[in-house]
Amino acid sequence: MAGKQQTHYEIDMCNGPILSKMLRFSIPLMCSSVLQLLFNAADIVVVGRWAGDNSLAAVGSNTALIGLLTNLFVGLAVGANTLAAKYYGARDRDALHRVVHTSILLSIISGLVLTVVGVFGARTILIWMQTPENVLDLATLYLRIYFLGMTATMVYNFGAALLRAEGDTQRPLYFLSLAGVVNIVLNLFFVIVCKLDVAGVAIATVISQCISASLVLRCMVKDTGPLHLDLKKMRLHPQAMRQILRIGLPAGFQGILFSLSNVVIQSSVNTFGEVIMAGNSAAANIEQFVYVSMNAMYQATISFTSQNYGAGNYHRIRKIMIRAQGCVLVVGLVLGNAATLAGRVLLSIYPWWATGACGCFGSPPFFSCPSSTPSRRSTGPIPSAGLLPSAST
Repeated sequence: MAGKQQTHYEIDMCNGPILSKMLRFSIPLMCSSVLQLLFNAADIVVVGRWAGDNSLAAVGSNTALIGLLTNLFVGLAVGANTLAAKYYGARDRDALHRVVHTSILLSIISGLVLTVVGVFGARTILIWMQTPENVLDLATLYLRIYFLGMTATMVYNFGAALLRAEGDTQRPLYFLSLAGVVNIVLNLFFVIVCKLDVAGVAIATVISQCISASLVLRCMVKDTGPLHLDLKKMRLHPQAMRQILRIGLPAGFQGILFSLSNVVIQSSVNTFGEVIMAGNSAAANIEQFVYVSMNAMYQATISFTSQNYGAGNYHRIRKIMIRAQGCVLVVGLVLGNAATLAGRVLLSIYPWWATGACGCFGSPPFFSCPSSTPSRRSTGPIPSAGLLPSAST
């Protein structure tokens, strides 16, 4: 922005080499997403080893449903990121100020709506998904507690999206790292010591969500640049709101379409019982490592394209697309086939009933085709079904 010295967290996306800056942007984001999945995998291992297969199935079977319920709103975060990056590139501080304050208030409203839907509709939706009777009560309990922290999740997602508008993917990584460590420690304490089963995992998740959201808010409140947040000035500016909805709703509906297919798949898996559900959960968790790594470049493309569009550097947009597609191609081929070839080894870290039940990696590498299209278990353009706030919104 004009008149503001660039910090080491920011990236000048409108000038200089493209590929090196895209990698500098996407690698911390990729690490955030992978770190999130590592923490989530640890959650699954903890609940599987110390609570049992029913508990593991209860936690894992909620993944597709959480993605379905949240993707419309996290799609709005894509709109906030796109719009903020556009105005950042155009050096329009006033418009960016309106986007920031509208987005954060919108995240709070979105979280509250999701909390009401998740808490009061959990059991009914799980019954529609043919969740087995011996898993239903545990899955309902987990989902209701999980959605109590949805406001914090939305605040983190929108806040991290706004920080990415200026190229800052490092601080969200730090915030997620701290929240993830707390999540694992609390998981062990609540599940092993307090014997709270799935409720302990859900409570640990909510606490970690609140930590990451508070860190993002603190970061933006203390920011002296164009992304500064004044909590007293939060309001829904009509023009900014319309623009966020115009961009974010299509992204959200795209995510919903993928999530609907995942819910249908999960409903079919549920008919086979808790052992197959547990195995599917473990395999899906591994598959997500490949997807989120590719998705990091997708997020980089959005921010780089938006900033250059705002700055009027239209000639750089095609170059951004070509470099991004090349990076996605390499990441998808390498990680997709590696996960396929090492599937049994990777699954060995999960409880025996999860590894023995799933043969997902015995087939050809169905997710090694590196496009921006999510794989069959992906939750849309923004993976959001993990136990921590999404790192790649």
